[in-house]
Amino acid sequence: MRSTFAGVTQLRAVPRVAVVIDVMRAFTTAAYALAGSAEKIVFAGTDDAALELKARHPNWLAVRDGAPAPGFDLTNSPGQIKTRDLQGRTVVMKTTAGTAGALGVAGAEVVLCASFVVAQATARHLRKLAPEHVVFVITGDNGCAEEDLACAQYIAALLTADDVDPLPFIERALHSTAAKERTEGVDEGYRGVHPDDVQLCLEVDTHAFAMTTTNEAWGMTLGIEEP
Repeated sequence: MRSTFAGVTQLRAVPRVAVVIDVMRAFTTAAYALAGSAEKIVFAGTDDAALELKARHPNWLAVRDGAPAPGFDLTNSPGQIKTRDLQGRTVVMKTTAGTAGALGVAGAEVVLCASFVVAQATARHLRKLAPEHVVFVITGDNGCAEEDLACAQYIAALLTADDVDPLPFIERALHSTAAKERTEGVDEGYRGVHPDDVQLCLEVDTHAFAMTTTNEAWGMTLGIEEP
């Protein structure tokens, strides 16, 4: 199984199998939402699109990057999501990197979304699919985010071995620009980040499910692929 690592803008064509990585924080947040019994996550391309979906479905919750904003119920924060009762709720998510990256490869036959918390499960699902080629889409920092690349390379290593040490990959993510910025945000009292976010984003294999997308009437939707 061959692995390629690229940002969305570096792709020359839509891949057949894509694994979209956003460690800090979209696909860590999404994993905690689904683990918290959210029914599904619907990706929106813009804030307006997210709010329009919520207006049409009043019971849905809207999530976005940044500080709390009018019309949005939650911020893109695993620490915040983890404390909310999401039983049976649909979450509309709009983020700068993660959801944008997923929407950028929506034409792929298979799109998985991943972070460290679902790494092993993602690798298991890929091994079951057994594609010849997997494209790991690095979403943060215009395709250059060290934490996303580290996670992608960890999952790629797991495709051929079960005993891969995650610590070197986690160390890279811990010292990434994104981790530093979110830690500084907590210190400065920024309301768009939770004190537990960095720690939660750097935990490995917290959840035993992969996250797969489907294209439904309201848009690209993320759900759980059980082992």
